[in-house]
Amino acid sequence: MSNQNKNNYICIMAGGVGSRFWPASREARPKQFLDILGVGKSLIQLTYDRAIQMVPKENILILTNKKYKGLVIEHLGIMPNQILMEPSRNNTAPCIAYATLKINAMNPDAVFAVWPSDHIILKENAFHEKMKLAFSYAGEYQALVTLGIQPSRPDTGYGYIEVNHMDGAQAIERVVQFKEKPDEATAQKYLDSGNFFWNAGIFIWSVKSVMEAFQKNEPSIIEVLNANPAKYNTTQEQDYIDEVYPNTKNISVDYALLERSDNVYVIPSEFGWSDLGTWGSLHAEGEKDAAGNVTNSKNFFSENTKNCLIRVPKGKLVVIKDLEDYIVVDEDDVLLIHPKSKEQEIKAITKSIKEKSDQYL
Repeated sequence: MSNQNKNNYICIMAGGVGSRFWPASREARPKQFLDILGVGKSLIQLTYDRAIQMVPKENILILTNKKYKGLVIEHLGIMPNQILMEPSRNNTAPCIAYATLKINAMNPDAVFAVWPSDHIILKENAFHEKMKLAFSYAGEYQALVTLGIQPSRPDTGYGYIEVNHMDGAQAIERVVQFKEKPDEATAQKYLDSGNFFWNAGIFIWSVKSVMEAFQKNEPSIIEVLNANPAKYNTTQEQDYIDEVYPNTKNISVDYALLERSDNVYVIPSEFGWSDLGTWGSLHAEGEKDAAGNVTNSKNFFSENTKNCLIRVPKGKLVVIKDLEDYIVVDEDDVLLIHPKSKEQEIKAITKSIKEKSDQYL
């Protein structure tokens, strides 16, 4: 393995609850730990398999919530010192700052990538090539690099990255600005202009570059977490993090660094990506029958039923008539039957349920 490769690390973010995938995704076992695709592996296992093809096994870190330590070990079998456990949910910037300081204490020459744990990537080889380019560019220049997905539709569920194609499309482009999730008319404008990419939440940077970006834009986060740098990579690290981490500012890395920095670059990409954020996106990516239904049931009888997503426990017989564009998810203790067009409301439904009882969340 080349020297360059030993300096490359991958941090997999696996602390979310995945509430838009309720009732399959629960507080105790979120969607990254589910075999949501029905392939015999959880989403985090698929992501980890991708990572071990690119960096040494010991250079993979999992960033998660303290309560998921057991699940991470059960799914990945990695060493406990490779699991960075957040004692509180303070968003992505403090979590990435913690990873930065830990990696810096191991290898100040490191370049590391941040990946979500629950995304689909269908074209592995194309993804590998883009990651190689990103690692190499971030290692050579003081740049914050992100992978931008070539948009295929005017999607309102993603943030967008704007570039300026003055000299025609390049392999790496300077980012003009990040845009929040747009309404449909704005998303269509973005698509028509050809100057926008979806923000996939995949970032690559050297420890030095990201440390400098924190110092410049959100120095308080580093100050809080680096009060005693000697604690990193020792048996005292977790106690130290438990004490200081909850005092960090609650802010996303997009707001904290990317929207405020002028050295952000995007690599335009197309590798069969989906963030698998909702049941609708699982339907979009899934294998459909002649009527456009996606189901995990081996015993599915339907009449005049179209474009539905049906997920039931193994061995359950499903009979559906006259249903169109619905999500049907049976999780033994919870049955969800919900219009696909209104699935953004599922998150709000879980909040209402939480007010009455935590039992089903």
